[in-house]
Amino acid sequence: MGFLYTAAAFLLALGPLIIFHELGHYWVARACGVKVLRFSVGMGKVVWSRRFGKDQTEWALSALPLGGYVQFLDSRDPATAPKDDQERARDFVNQGVWKRIAIVAAGPVANFLLAIALFTALFMHGVEEPGTRLRPMAPDTPAYAAGLRGGDSIVAVNGEPVAGWSDLRWQITHMAIEKTDARLDVRGANGSQYSATIPAAAVKEPGPEEDVMAALGMEVWIGMPLIEKAVPGGAGALAGLQPGDVVLGADGKPFAHAAAFVQAVRAAPGRLMQLQVKRGNEVVTLPLTPAKDAKGQGLASVQLSPAVERVTVQAGPLEALVKGAQRTWEMTALTFKMIGKIVTGQASLKNITGPIAIADYAGQTARMGLATFLGFIAVVSVSLGVMNLLPIPVLDGGHLLYYSLEVLTGRPLSERIQGFAQRAGVALLFMLMALAIFNDLSQRL
Repeated sequence: MGFLYTAAAFLLALGPLIIFHELGHYWVARACGVKVLRFSVGMGKVVWSRRFGKDQTEWALSALPLGGYVQFLDSRDPATAPKDDQERARDFVNQGVWKRIAIVAAGPVANFLLAIALFTALFMHGVEEPGTRLRPMAPDTPAYAAGLRGGDSIVAVNGEPVAGWSDLRWQITHMAIEKTDARLDVRGANGSQYSATIPAAAVKEPGPEEDVMAALGMEVWIGMPLIEKAVPGGAGALAGLQPGDVVLGADGKPFAHAAAFVQAVRAAPGRLMQLQVKRGNEVVTLPLTPAKDAKGQGLASVQLSPAVERVTVQAGPLEALVKGAQRTWEMTALTFKMIGKIVTGQASLKNITGPIAIADYAGQTARMGLATFLGFIAVVSVSLGVMNLLPIPVLDGGHLLYYSLEVLTGRPLSERIQGFAQRAGVALLFMLMALAIFNDLSQRL
């Protein structure tokens, strides 16, 4: 069931992005007068198709769901060569170089516009997320060394205000990749205002599965374990836990936050624990023997009150549009920089991930709610736009490279050179895909 849910989330995330990308090519091609022969979602053998419109364009579903394409009238293909002068005027190859550039660039541009629209909608709707209050951190972490303490809240990073945890995470990740100091404006737990700086040297560039925030010692605040409900007949109810109880610790060891209580219970299936519990103005000791769940972990059968402080991040239409465009631009620039670092050897090849990772993240974000899932789609849309702009033959960026050289030299590249480049591009894409799948599997096995 979990696999089916993840697969469905993957298709719901990637399918619309592919369609929107290809629609970009389609709309601009039609605007430029080019005849579109086929619009395919998926690659390989066509499994379903219908023809519509004046040109009887074939709208098709193909066997391989990873990708899509728009097929234009093209004199280089004997099967689709123009039959008369009227069709030759609508031949893609016979269009001016700037029209061809516009048609090819329209796909990635469509992905960027979609990302802007999704981010704008999310900012306008308002997203509920954890605030920027930090939980207590270990003394050997960069955050502690910078002067941060548990209970402090981050107000701004390098002069940029942060409204919630996602803003804070984005700014810190950006700082880590850019290798710049993070100057933090902080509101202390006692209400005081101060500044703290985490130097770039203290931050390691995050890997694909690494949490740069946790590595710095910056984790979201989690309150004490407050009992909201004890399931009748469960271990917690049998121990005497009641709504309103605050669990301070177990066996003489205090809990810093609710997660510590959960971890202690999970680690003690069938073992007696002496809980120190604050009830009203007094502290009582209660004997808890966690039951064993299906995974062999301890289970207290209690419901805790929400331990994470949450804020609603929201903006007006114009501000949301500006923030959406800014977030898309920053994410695009950051992705190109990361690719550049991989190419130059400054970043590990392990950062290259593929469809398995996308499917995994799609499933996870879908379970978190619609807003989180749409945010994930926006991120993938940016990545898809960037990927297609890479100067690799067979990708949009490869064709844009051809046309750029044509603008500079005044003549198109020879078909022989283009044919060689296409074959090299296909080989390179297969190698990148193999590497991506290998990384996906190695990180999950």
